Amino acid sequence: MDVNAAVAAVAAIAGVLTGVIAMLAFRWSEREQKRPTRTSLHTDPVLPPGVDTVLSVLRSSAVVLDEADAVVKASSAAYALGLVRGGKLAVEPMLQMARDTRRDGEIRQVELDLPRRGNGRGEALAVSARVAPLGSRLVLLLVEDLTEARRIEAVRRDFVANVSHELKTPVGALSLLSEAVMDAADDPEAVERFAGRMQIEATRLTNLVQELIDLSRVQNDDPLDDAEPVRVDELVAEAIDRCRHAAGTKQITMAAGGTADLHVRGNRGQLAAALGNLVENAVNYSPARTRVGIAARRVAAP
Repeated sequence: MDVNAAVAAVAAIAGVLTGVIAMLAFRWSEREQKRPTRTSLHTDPVLPPGVDTVLSVLRSSAVVLDEADAVVKASSAAYALGLVRGGKLAVEPMLQMARDTRRDGEIRQVELDLPRRGNGRGEALAVSARVAPLGSRLVLLLVEDLTEARRIEAVRRDFVANVSHELKTPVGALSLLSEAVMDAADDPEAVERFAGRMQIEATRLTNLVQELIDLSRVQNDDPLDDAEPVRVDELVAEAIDRCRHAAGTKQITMAAGGTADLHVRGNRGQLAAALGNLVENAVNYSPARTRVGIAARRVAAP
């Protein structure tokens, strides 16, 4: 082999080695770039597997905070309630709870009243907040809006209190009328008059008890489970007939109008009770010798 051939062979081998070394260096560099460093893990925490999916289906407002109190994940409901603003948890008591939980790992829960977004006027938002550790560095905050539940509970409580007060009237009247009947045993006309009055008070008492039963049923059942088409005209006629005696006593004229032959889907008994209560209240709180009108009309769905 001459000198030129030897030099060419050495050059070829050197070129191959250079290419192999360059390729290995490129692969190593690419792998190092993909490998997470300690710094990236610290500044960009990753949610545990499956947590993101679970949070997306929760009805509660959910917020995940890292060790720097930055929001890692927040549901749309959390933004709607105004819990998250500018990438931070905007409610100081909840933020303090998160810090305490991160420090000692204890689960905490508290109920808070939050001002509404905007001008802050009107009813405050009642919420229940629960904070729990999520892994070693993250904290999970779940917030439930209790405003509507509290409003319904207040309405129910007021209704029960009012009905309890109303029960005293017919019960007391029945007691007095029964004594009057006994005292007027020798006066048939008086006995008949008192007996008629007792029947009215007994009917009133029965209606009040039925309202309590209906309230309990509404709380425990879904009124649309046994929904059926109900004629509105029939509901109005029943409500007027139910209050006819009370209206006559106060010389109140009752009239029905509006669109005829309308139907609504729902529980017939509950619809009749609701409309009957509205008409009864109109009669009870209207001045004597006035007019109470009930009209039905079709409205567009929202």
